[in-house]
Amino acid sequence: MFKKKCALLKLEDQIEFVEMPATHMYQLAALNQRLHKELDKLTAPNAPKLPVFIAEFDGLELVHPSYTLQHGLDYINRLEQTFSAIQEQEKEYPLISLLTEIRALQAQLEQWYEEEEDFA
Repeated sequence: MFKKKCALLKLEDQIEFVEMPATHMYQLAALNQRLHKELDKLTAPNAPKLPVFIAEFDGLELVHPSYTLQHGLDYINRLEQTFSAIQEQEKEYPLISLLTEIRALQAQLEQWYEEEEDFA
């Protein structure tokens, strides 16, 4: 019932791994694609750089000590903070639409992890 998947994300020469509920992984992939599609439209001077969603998979065993598995909610919280930080500086693009999508996934993940805790 509480199956998780991992995502491989890449920004320039850095890779990161994010663990998400399997039921929500497609939302992370779609959100990442949407954000990349809209990123060039941002006019804020400190527009964020985002990793590209490379792959998703079921099992992950990290053997290199410099890589860690990020909690999905932690990743989404950082993403929300990153876009919230430029909200006042963004004059052209309706950033609230992107923040709404990020926050919707954030709320779903919060609920999912609460249910997982209650079940455990």
